[in-house]
Amino acid sequence: MTPEIATLLLEEANRINRPAFVKDDPVQFPRRFDDQRDIEIASLLVSVISWGRRPMILRDAERMLSLMDSQPYRYMMEGGYEDLDPGLNIHRTFFARDMQWYLRGLREIYSRYPSLDAFAAAKRVGDEKAPAWKLAEEVRSIVEGVNGGTTCSQCLPTNLASTALKRLNMALRWLVRNDGIVDIGVWQSIKPAQLYIPLDVHVGNTARGLGLLDRSANDRRSCDIVTSEMRKICPEDPALLDFALFGIGIEGKQVK
Repeated sequence: MTPEIATLLLEEANRINRPAFVKDDPVQFPRRFDDQRDIEIASLLVSVISWGRRPMILRDAERMLSLMDSQPYRYMMEGGYEDLDPGLNIHRTFFARDMQWYLRGLREIYSRYPSLDAFAAAKRVGDEKAPAWKLAEEVRSIVEGVNGGTTCSQCLPTNLASTALKRLNMALRWLVRNDGIVDIGVWQSIKPAQLYIPLDVHVGNTARGLGLLDRSANDRRSCDIVTSEMRKICPEDPALLDFALFGIGIEGKQVK
């Protein structure tokens, strides 16, 4: 990585990581809540549907939270999701049956632990080199267990060895980063230094345009590579540079 690229990324990250960013981003939804449990559940569910056109994501996240009476934790613990028509479309290929699958499992976790952060701590997720993948494995085990062993790739990928785990890495950025600007930073079980870049098409293409990635797949290996490059710039907070990679990709800024 050249000094010019490092400077560009830092400048773009600091330009975009501002309070004004919130109103047009899905992070606005978990930020509405004060109770950590509400924040966690909203983060997981909203990140699951955070793919596609942003206006559609925001519209559908709003509708999803309204189905929960804007009380995610209470709605989940009372089992309100069982009253939904399983065929109700929430966002693109994500349906009420998928939300039901996820919430049944999360309800089981919250019946045993005071928070998802406490669950992650109990499972020693923060001791792992790649905490997000360990968390996905532990959560998926419980969610599948209470759903008769069924899987739901719309919520949690089944191919943990190869997936970039973009949506969960996004949720963890919201929950773990604690600079008090955009991200919420309510977790203690994982440190900001352990976060991975939420790698999607835009971020991957930006990384390639900057000469930081020479692989065509947006998979776990590519996520490792891009995150390693970001750690060279911000070893204690690599996910800060997600703002730059995302912003450059969306805005079409020319990189040299």
